[in-house]
Amino acid sequence: MLAVAHRGGNSLAGLRAALDAGVDLVEADIHLYRGALEVRHSRAIGPRLYWDRSTGVTRRRDVVVPELEEVLAVAGGDPRLMLDLKGPSLAVAGRVASTLRSRQPTVPVAVCTKQWRMLDAFAGDANVRRILSAANPRQLARLRARLRGERVHGVSIRLRLLTPEIVAELRRSTDLIMAWSVDTEPELDRSFELGVTGVISKNMALLGRLAR
Repeated sequence: MLAVAHRGGNSLAGLRAALDAGVDLVEADIHLYRGALEVRHSRAIGPRLYWDRSTGVTRRRDVVVPELEEVLAVAGGDPRLMLDLKGPSLAVAGRVASTLRSRQPTVPVAVCTKQWRMLDAFAGDANVRRILSAANPRQLARLRARLRGERVHGVSIRLRLLTPEIVAELRRSTDLIMAWSVDTEPELDRSFELGVTGVISKNMALLGRLAR
């Protein structure tokens, strides 16, 4: 069972802590904003504000937002990054692909997104593991249909959408099935029952025990 730090790479301190904890992957959310590849989960509201469900509205000037190159520098060639590409523009994928080819062309890295067309930007990059994400029943139905005729590097799916039967079906097309968010002991127990091969969690204590 892989231990994946949910949003762990969205701050430089969080990235260091997650890597030091021994997790298998550290997720970082990537947005393209005014030409910069910003690492954050919050959504931009115009040029001055961010919004996130957990923190509400914050002023941009009050938040330290690292850029992708800073995250890569702190990781220092560590192969445990998972970059979650955010929309709405598909252009973020090309910019991330170009940055990875320039900065670390041979370092293994996982790239995940709900907008699967973004993954085409990494076609031919042998060091990139492309992961398809599904957050709702419609996306999961499309994913299941696609995987009936295709093998993929991995999938990332909201925990409540999964059943043992669906996981068994997906296992015929990929060896990496990650569930999110798995932040409590009952959710971890449920993940083991389902047969997934990785959990994405903000609970670093839980991830640390799992990694050990």
